[in-house]
Amino acid sequence: MRIKLTLTLALAACTLCSSAQVKSMPTQYTMAKAPLRQSPYIELPLGAIKPQGWLREMLVRAKNGATGNLDKLYPLVMGKRNGWLGGDGDMWERGPYWIDGLLPLAYILQDKALIAKVQPWIEWSIKTQRPDGYFGPEHDLGPERGIQRDNAQDWWPKMVMLKVMQQYYSATGDNRVINLMTKYFKYQLKELPSKPLDHWTFWARYRGGDNLAMVYWLYNITGDKFLLDLGDLIHKQTFDYTNAFLNTDLLSTDYSIHGVNLAEGMKEPIIYYQHHPEARYTDAMVKAFKDLRKFDESVPGLFGADESLHGNNPTQGSELCTAVEMMYTLENGLAITGDLNYADHLERIAFNALPTQISADYNTHQYFQQANQVMLTRQTRNFDVNHDGTDVCYGLLTGYPCCTSNMHQGWPKFVQNLWYATPDKGIAALVYSASKVDAVVAGNTKVNIKEETNYPFDEAIKFTISFDKKETTVAFPFELRVPKWCTLANVKVNGSEVQQAKAGETVKLNRTWKSGDVVELTLPMHIFKNTWYENSMSVERGPIVYALKIGEQEKQVQNTKDPQEYGSTYLEVLPTTPWNYGLIRVDDNKLAEAYKVENVKPAGSYPWTQAAAPIQLKTKGRRIPTWQLYNETAGPQPYGNIWNFVTDKNEEELTLIPYGCTRLRISLFPVIDKR
Repeated sequence: MRIKLTLTLALAACTLCSSAQVKSMPTQYTMAKAPLRQSPYIELPLGAIKPQGWLREMLVRAKNGATGNLDKLYPLVMGKRNGWLGGDGDMWERGPYWIDGLLPLAYILQDKALIAKVQPWIEWSIKTQRPDGYFGPEHDLGPERGIQRDNAQDWWPKMVMLKVMQQYYSATGDNRVINLMTKYFKYQLKELPSKPLDHWTFWARYRGGDNLAMVYWLYNITGDKFLLDLGDLIHKQTFDYTNAFLNTDLLSTDYSIHGVNLAEGMKEPIIYYQHHPEARYTDAMVKAFKDLRKFDESVPGLFGADESLHGNNPTQGSELCTAVEMMYTLENGLAITGDLNYADHLERIAFNALPTQISADYNTHQYFQQANQVMLTRQTRNFDVNHDGTDVCYGLLTGYPCCTSNMHQGWPKFVQNLWYATPDKGIAALVYSASKVDAVVAGNTKVNIKEETNYPFDEAIKFTISFDKKETTVAFPFELRVPKWCTLANVKVNGSEVQQAKAGETVKLNRTWKSGDVVELTLPMHIFKNTWYENSMSVERGPIVYALKIGEQEKQVQNTKDPQEYGSTYLEVLPTTPWNYGLIRVDDNKLAEAYKVENVKPAGSYPWTQAAAPIQLKTKGRRIPTWQLYNETAGPQPYGNIWNFVTDKNEEELTLIPYGCTRLRISLFPVIDKR
């Protein structure tokens, strides 16, 4: 959810929506209504940001792959029998999960076929709303066991569909969404005292922040006071993340909370902060991320949770649902608080964890990924929960089908959060990727900005500003983020240096602009290292983590063990080259000598494979003979920096490539003293 600032913005109507459906298009960015706090950054309407380069290719592959075709690939659940289409099939979260990614994808690409595929889900939800305000299937199917509960109307799946509806309104301005939400929230205010969030399942209690976000979003449009009362009620019934983060050992204890519940639900304090801007809510989030880094997080920005919280051993799994939900949480945190740490963390996940966990054709995925991942086979591993051993194999339904349904929101919502409007009638680029944005600045002037870059592999970003009329000149602020890993950024306007900025700062260029003005942001990238589990070391440059390049052998396995709907095959990947290396200890001031940047080339249309990696590092390492496989996983991590570490005598040249380009990898290395 984002609060929007009042600025005029004309939007094109959805070509597939009749005039009866679209009663009034959104014509303004909407400011926060008192007593809600105005956020420093305001989300732009869906479709205003158009990805370019490899990022657009990611969306096209999603369209041609599972996101655009899940009704065909997974018809038992996503076909016409789905309960959210009026059928007798699945009536819980999976259908809404899929549409939560398919709808923004459709409108960002302006793809008529995908929009047409989305529309029946919208129409059914709106047209079947009851007089008392309830909408959705009349009863739910059990989330795990397919048990039908005739009287159950679980709050949780409706939370996902509310997010779908909010995005649909952002793209089309269909006022039926406002009517539906208003009636449903009145229903919630009436029913929640006797049927609280955890009345039917516990999921809604942990994920109530999604519900709360939509309540505040609607309040900023209608100003209905009952929504503030409902917000307080939802907050009271949601798991108390604020207290848990500030005053308990929740994040330092294994198995204390379900990983996706944490990634999805932990934004609740900053959502509630909009109505109650007390420091404890933002402090709770700061402490939560600090504790996650200490106890649970691994190098790609995700925490061990397979399924429950499981520490920071690099062989623990991290669920794909966790990646996309954590991205959405960070996007909320960035817009509401303006804390640039959220943008840094968001890029870490998007440019490392997310590309590797979904196949290049976007048809298969891994349920769990590992930071040190050396063999992808059907095998019971040291996870909290194993799903018949397929958790790290690539398949349509390997692991558990929730990620098959939920993985689709990651890239579209990332696109939606590249650019923001600002309360001072300006524009902000806070997350970087090649793109174009159409916005309104200085009250009523349409502006288009084109962002050209090879980021995150390269350090140069170029912005070209244009107006509808070339003679237009207009004053507005243009904000740029300097990531924390960049020690000193350089900003030029029309070839002349105008500013330098330090790590973690925001550059605000407040000037009069004209068509053709060019802003060049240079974010010098250097090699640096971080310390993790068992004193292991990561190698990083800019927002990219680098991992050992391991030879791969693919093996398509005939699936004779699982039900037919799980697919006839799944993919295993086995190593063909050694993986058990330690890196040679190097002082910080000599990292540039020890890690040579090679093979730098423009990112192609799809850079996330070994062969297409736009950049690689060369360094030295030695094999560690005692570090061997355990349950077809890298064995216990050797403790870095042990005196007289037993290794091979000879150093070998190693190639490191971007984490997101790997399927097999070592990204956390033992450190070996040079002999």
